[in-house]
Amino acid sequence: MSVLADASRDALSEGGALASRLDGFVARPAQQRLTAAVAEAIERRGVLLAEAGTGTGKTYAYLVPALLSGLKTIVSTGTRALQDQLYHRDLPRVREALGTGLRSALLKGRANYLCHYRLHQAKGDARFASPEQASQFQRIVAWAGRTRAGDMAELEGLADDSPLLPQVTSTVDNCLGSECPFWDECFVVQARQRAQAADLVVVNHHLLLADLALKQEGFGEILPGAQAFVIDEAHQLPELAASFFGEGFGMRQVQELGRDSLAECKQTTGALAVVQAPVRALEQALRELRAAMEALPPRGTRYRALTLPAVADGFDVLADALGALEDALAPLAQTSPGFDACTARARDLGERLGRWRDGGSASDSFDDEAADDEALLDAVVGEGGGDDAARLAAAAARGGEVYWYELSPRGFRCQRTPLDVSAPLRQHRERSHAAWVFTSATLAVGNGFHHIGHKLGLFDPDTLLEPSPFDWPRQALCYLPGNLPEPNDRRFGTAMLDAVRPVLQASNGRAFLLFASHRALREAAAALEGGPWPLFVQGRAPKAELLRRFRESGNGVLLGSASFREGVDVAGDALSVVMIDKLPFAAPDDPVFEARLDAVRRRGGNPFRDEQLPQAVIALKQGVGRLIRTESDRGVLVLCDPRLTGKPYGRVFMQSLPDFTVTRRIEDVRVFFARM
Repeated sequence: MSVLADASRDALSEGGALASRLDGFVARPAQQRLTAAVAEAIERRGVLLAEAGTGTGKTYAYLVPALLSGLKTIVSTGTRALQDQLYHRDLPRVREALGTGLRSALLKGRANYLCHYRLHQAKGDARFASPEQASQFQRIVAWAGRTRAGDMAELEGLADDSPLLPQVTSTVDNCLGSECPFWDECFVVQARQRAQAADLVVVNHHLLLADLALKQEGFGEILPGAQAFVIDEAHQLPELAASFFGEGFGMRQVQELGRDSLAECKQTTGALAVVQAPVRALEQALRELRAAMEALPPRGTRYRALTLPAVADGFDVLADALGALEDALAPLAQTSPGFDACTARARDLGERLGRWRDGGSASDSFDDEAADDEALLDAVVGEGGGDDAARLAAAAARGGEVYWYELSPRGFRCQRTPLDVSAPLRQHRERSHAAWVFTSATLAVGNGFHHIGHKLGLFDPDTLLEPSPFDWPRQALCYLPGNLPEPNDRRFGTAMLDAVRPVLQASNGRAFLLFASHRALREAAAALEGGPWPLFVQGRAPKAELLRRFRESGNGVLLGSASFREGVDVAGDALSVVMIDKLPFAAPDDPVFEARLDAVRRRGGNPFRDEQLPQAVIALKQGVGRLIRTESDRGVLVLCDPRLTGKPYGRVFMQSLPDFTVTRRIEDVRVFFARM
């Protein structure tokens, strides 16, 4: 064992540095094994793939060797919330316990920082939908005068989706870079300067991938010179990487271009007369295109969208409107950095739209003659896929990208997504000559790492599987209700709720009910309304607010969908039941996922075994992980999908879960809660 591994184990041992200096710290053998493996990988610049079940203490396990190594280290987390927790809570504790003076920095994407220029523009042209918005804007203005970091997370009570955020933060599209009159005061520049000088930098996956995908954002390399990378919540990385290594544009980007172009007119005499008409034409083109897209499914392929003449014509009109705006802005580009940036944005959006509309080159489009090959159609349509699936298969067979769209209530997004990101991830990793540690509580399927290893582009990495150290047979019970119909049976929803109600009565609420679809969630909420337990339903309030109310209620029932399967931590008595209605297989209407399945099929693989099943197993493990968060938690997991016992693949799911006691008797559930 290496010197670093020995030192890391000692620090996390009974009587070690952390036990001596941190109240409540308990030495865990699993944590010591994990920290030794991380240290070995760091010291020899290797690659480690490690699953550490809930309760292992993986954050301390990788922070200790990272700090003791003295190497420049990038730690990447799955969400901004986890990033803040790691930087503001976990890292200071470990650094103080170790007595190290290494410098650390927190770095987020530019949209998380106040932009002085955008705030200045908004002050002069602020329009608010309500008095509450106007009041919040004044809070932002007051805070802007005293903040040192400019991190919007400092503003409590400002929702993540607040319409004020785009008005006071910048994006890669609208940032003026070094031409900005507020460059010397820029919070993004200052944050990146601190990161350049730090020994350990905490980022999130979005920023890490922006760097890996060479999206320089006008600042050059974001994360230079790292000698070690620790990727926490690594199961999220492949899906996020697909969007970063692709390309897209959306209705909101085009709308913001129009608004910013008009806002710049205040600075230049006569500009409004030139810009106003093309902006109005652009806005009209967007409205008409979005109206035409109402006839489309919520998600689908580019081919499906453009087969509707009104939609195809709408994209043509939008392209012409972007071109007209670019022509109008071009003579004004020399008058201000803002107009120069708007001109470049109009050109870039027009080019992105053109590439998406034309489907890229013949080698990666699925709309050329190869898509109509009779053998290909027979192979795919014979499995019920239809014309869209045939074209997806053609794209997959030629290597590799799918062009698709997605509708939101008031907008749309068009995207080009690669089907396999393992090659670029591997290239970036090898080029770095750094140590790479990939860890999460949910990486393995059964006891193997083949699925996630393939997606991350890892060839024969070191692996470690540390199950959760909690006493699952004592702390938890897994209840599989009997006699439920198949999930696609119209009677399933009613039968599932009939099976769950006795559990809620035994637990007095205190439950998460997690659903595979929003429709099932809404139907369950309607059925449970007016019952003895307070209901907290996803969509009726922001996620953080729902969780706060749920914790405070004492006996609430929270109904959520996939977004509540991970990143949610409710410890203690407030949560004693997690119910999952169906095995979380990916939605069949996802064009990217469908294309991946066809790619597997074309390679001679088995789409269900190689893609659908592993992804669903990992998603189920995430949901199960909400139940037991500490050594003192106790609770019941209710899995309502009869395929767990009725299908051979159900064993793969059960083998991937903690070592529960499993029952099919509601009496055992009642006894479990009676003993609590």
